[in-house]
Amino acid sequence: MTKTAVAIMLTLALSVAPAADKYKLKQAPGVDKVRANCSICHSNDYIQLNSPFLDRKGWDAEVTKMIKAFGAPVKPEDVSEIVNYLVTNYGKE
Repeated sequence: MTKTAVAIMLTLALSVAPAADKYKLKQAPGVDKVRANCSICHSNDYIQLNSPFLDRKGWDAEVTKMIKAFGAPVKPEDVSEIVNYLVTNYGKE
């Protein structure tokens, strides 16, 4: 890999990294689990953008997909707290 390619990749990575802070998650029970497990891989905007579409079944499917398809390192005992937080604060009304 050339030095130019590495420089471009680093610049892109650094420009994307602050995105997680653009949208602040609602303070509620379970927010710490969401920050620890979800916000490490994608921005918090992703949660807000999906909130009009996902009910409990949808959020459960999303969390399961992140674990099984994308390898998110979520502990099994944290799944229900994460889903409950997402449903309560960002669930489809």
